[in-house]
Amino acid sequence: MPVCSGKIFTLMKKICSGVFAFAILYLLSCIFNNVNGQIQKTSASVPVAQVLDYWISRMEHELVPAAAAMPEDKYSFAPTNGEFEGVRTFAQQVKHFSATQYLLAAGILEKLPADSEINESAPDSVSTKAQIINYLQGSFVSLHKAVLTINEKNMTEPVRSPFLKDNGTRLGLVMETLAHTYNHYGQMVEYLRMNNIIPPASKK
Repeated sequence: MPVCSGKIFTLMKKICSGVFAFAILYLLSCIFNNVNGQIQKTSASVPVAQVLDYWISRMEHELVPAAAAMPEDKYSFAPTNGEFEGVRTFAQQVKHFSATQYLLAAGILEKLPADSEINESAPDSVSTKAQIINYLQGSFVSLHKAVLTINEKNMTEPVRSPFLKDNGTRLGLVMETLAHTYNHYGQMVEYLRMNNIIPPASKK
C-alpha cells in the first residue's frame, strides 16, 4: 500500500471512530434525557381526587357487570342451604349498597340524602332488574361527582358521617364506600356462582 494511501486510511479510521463515538454519546444523551423526563413526569404528585376516582371507577367496572350478569328471574335468589336465614336476596344486596353509595356521596358533599337512603335502602319503586341497575349506575354517578370535589386541603376536614356518632372525614367516607361495597360484591359473586354463573370479572 502506498504511504499516502496508508495515511489517508489511518485518518479515515480516526474520523470514523470519532463520528461513531460522538453518535454513541449523542444516543446515550437522548436516552438519558428521555428517561429523566419520564422520571420527572411520574414523580409529580397526582391529585387526590384523581386517585380516589380511579378506585371508584375500578369498583364500578366490577359491580355493574356483576349486577347485569344475574338473570332477572334470579334477582329474588337468596341462599338457603346453610346458615342463611334472613339474608338479603340478590336484588336487595344491590339496592342496599347502591343506597349506601348515594348516602355516602351526599355526606362527602355535605348534602342531605333522600329519606329512603338514610336507612340504607332504595325506594320501593325500584323493583325490576332494569330499575335496580339504573339505580346502581346512578349511585356511581353521585360518587364520581362527590370524590372529584376532594382535595388535599378538605379531605381530612370534619364532615358529618352517617355511620359515626362523631364527625368523620371525606377521605374516611370514601374508604367506607369502598370497604362496604366490596363486601357486598363478594356476596354477589357467591350468589352468581351458586346459580352457575361466572362473574364477569373472573372471565378471561
